[in-house]
Amino acid sequence: MYFLTKDHAYNFQNMILQDKTHPRDTERMALFYILGGNEDLFMKRKYIYDFKNHEVYTEVLSQSEIELCDSSKALIRLAYNLYNGYEDQHTGIKEILAALDQTNMELIQGSLDIYLNGNCELILDEAIDEEMELDFV
Repeated sequence: MYFLTKDHAYNFQNMILQDKTHPRDTERMALFYILGGNEDLFMKRKYIYDFKNHEVYTEVLSQSEIELCDSSKALIRLAYNLYNGYEDQHTGIKEILAALDQTNMELIQGSLDIYLNGNCELILDEAIDEEMELDFV
């Protein structure tokens, strides 16, 4: 398991700690892995996921107030699908993959590894730096 950048690992850790996610919650971990690895999604995470109530905001995909490019929407759809089985008319795998570049494809591979292999405790052990100062935005 790997992170795309140091920021990706930091973002992932930040969301896991803010949400108090259980280490065996592979669905939520896969969601946070995707959000943390894409700068646009991480910056807009408060419109995508409710950390207080621990739920997703599916309406973000249809709201015009939140600007999302096609690749960001594709990543959100996949993250939501892994998280809770979310489906809409655009969640077909071909449509999702067609909207993504190589970096986002690597992001998907990592999220699927978390979702399918359930190795979140190992990921957290590797990612968390006890000296890292976290900011909850």
